[in-house]
Amino acid sequence: MNGHHAALVVLLLGVALLAVAGLGISRWQSLTHRVGSFRCSLRVGSRWARGIAHYGARHLYWWRLRSLAPRPEQTWSRGQIAVLERRAATEGGDSGGPLLVRCRIGPDEEVELLMTPEAYAGLTSWLEAAPPVARTVI
Repeated sequence: MNGHHAALVVLLLGVALLAVAGLGISRWQSLTHRVGSFRCSLRVGSRWARGIAHYGARHLYWWRLRSLAPRPEQTWSRGQIAVLERRAATEGGDSGGPLLVRCRIGPDEEVELLMTPEAYAGLTSWLEAAPPVARTVI
């Protein structure tokens, strides 16, 4: 490979890297600037995955922060979410620090979320404000 080909390959790799970085920044701005979005980490196994959650009309959506995926990684139905426990995430129990929130999703799934007290207040308000479920009686 001569010098011109090597320079072309380096240039193309640089352009591809800039394109991926641009997509990542655009995705991050799109997710964080939506009304109803908040930072929220999700426990995946024994590790925490940082992400952005968003309140929809009927679902809570969760996107992994370090991803280029256009769709949310998790989608939970509003009517299936129940908060089981909330506690301070730190040992000292700092009143303004992050909260560890354990939720039940449906009959058999549990998730742990890490969020600010303000985000927790928003989550519980959003859950309580759910419209009544229409039941059909025959």
